Amino acid sequence: MDLQDQLKNLFPEHITEEPENTSDTEKGLWIQDDPLLCKYEKRKGKPITIIDGYTGASEDFKLLAKELKTTLSVGGSFKDDKIIIQGDYRDKIMTILKDKGFLVKRVGG
Repeated sequence: MDLQDQLKNLFPEHITEEPENTSDTEKGLWIQDDPLLCKYEKRKGKPITIIDGYTGASEDFKLLAKELKTTLSVGGSFKDDKIIIQGDYRDKIMTILKDKGFLVKRVGG
């Protein structure tokens, strides 16, 4: 007799709910009307890509940052409501974000 059966015997009127099998990436991110800005800069001589302009919850933006970093296999960070990706990956990032349903605007060179 496992733990679930013991609990059913102790509390027969309790209704158990099955947990949904959705991961954090399957949860829908809030898609905004304004486009995200994809910028290219050089800091200390090294190229970086900055994604800015998200108006939703910062937790969703952090999840998006983590997904972009793992998809591209690069480093980066999330600071001041901006995603900073190491390297010039504007084209790849823009296609990934467009596939997710975001509007993306390329800013700078």
